[in-house]
Amino acid sequence: MTGVPRTALLLGLAGLIPFLWGVLTRYSPALQDLTLSLAGPRFVAPYILLYYGTIILAFMSGVLWGMATRADGEVASLGYALSVIPAIWAFLFTGTGPVSSAGYLIAGFLGVLGIDWFFWRNGLAPSWWMTLRVPLTAVVVLCLGVVVFG
Repeated sequence: MTGVPRTALLLGLAGLIPFLWGVLTRYSPALQDLTLSLAGPRFVAPYILLYYGTIILAFMSGVLWGMATRADGEVASLGYALSVIPAIWAFLFTGTGPVSSAGYLIAGFLGVLGIDWFFWRNGLAPSWWMTLRVPLTAVVVLCLGVVVFG
């Protein structure tokens, strides 16, 4: 991930921890039991994957809104409109059961990646943006896939 600022990279990678933790608690009964006893059910799969995924999808709306402020005219209008889609998507399509919610979150994160590309292509995102976003999104999608397929 050359070219990605160190802080952005470290925070992006740290943001994957709850997703990875969800996968670990899904496949390790001992870790799931330990987590349940120490932290409660919100911190094991599928709950942590779904709740944290919903929060991060909505968070991405704020990130995109900030990028839209760098544009003018029609590109700005489109940027603002696109930036609210992830939060609205998370609001409308989660809470429908674990498998369907995870599937909708996967679709939402892949959609955000498309919006990321639009912002990057129009010079609203940093030059390194897609270098960071593609692998982070891939990990998130794979982790959420555990709820859908696992």
